[in-house]
Amino acid sequence: MSRLSHSEVHMVHRIGWLRAAVLGANDGLVSTSSLVVGVAAAGSGSTEILIAGFAGLVAGAMSMAAGEYVSVSSQTDAENADLARERRELAETPDAELEELTQIYIKRGLDRDLAGQVAAQLTAGDALAAHARDELGISETLAARPVQAALVSALTFAAGAIVPVLVAMATPADQTSIVVGASTIVALAILGGLGANAGGAGILRGALRVTFWGALAMGVTAAVGALFGVSAG
Repeated sequence: MSRLSHSEVHMVHRIGWLRAAVLGANDGLVSTSSLVVGVAAAGSGSTEILIAGFAGLVAGAMSMAAGEYVSVSSQTDAENADLARERRELAETPDAELEELTQIYIKRGLDRDLAGQVAAQLTAGDALAAHARDELGISETLAARPVQAALVSALTFAAGAIVPVLVAMATPADQTSIVVGASTIVALAILGGLGANAGGAGILRGALRVTFWGALAMGVTAAVGALFGVSAG
């Protein structure tokens, strides 16, 4: 009799890199577009606009990488501290830890006898892994990966930021605000839809929420740039 293999790929498996990727690309696109639009609205020339755009791209990518690394490293430190404490408790008070695991399964709906059997078998196999997963909520799927998060954030930030810079390079200075703003809105809609689709959510909703906040950021920055441009004039 043949056996059919049943393989599932869940969206949660993507959460480690997907969050950093969406955040990086969105931030790169919005912040750099806002910077370019703001500088252009202040009446700057093409050279100044491009310098601002490239500076924003490089500085933003490095900032995203550093921020993600530090943030996720803090999460990793907390996880490692909890695991070290759990490892010590398993060595010092194994019976109490077994009962703790049993109570967890009872609260999840198992009767006392079955919960005790499950806890005993999992403890015999890998006690630390069982407590990490069911007591602490730490699993391989959701484990923090600082280097991965930093690299993904930096690369996706640069990928998002290069869009308004390239548009600005091909646009006359007096039209930069309008053209960059319009192209960014389109890019944000596409990015929001792709991110929502990768995460298993509705494409339209994802596109709308990203586009709204991006348009708001550019509008505010353009207003500030125009204000300073008028003041300087």
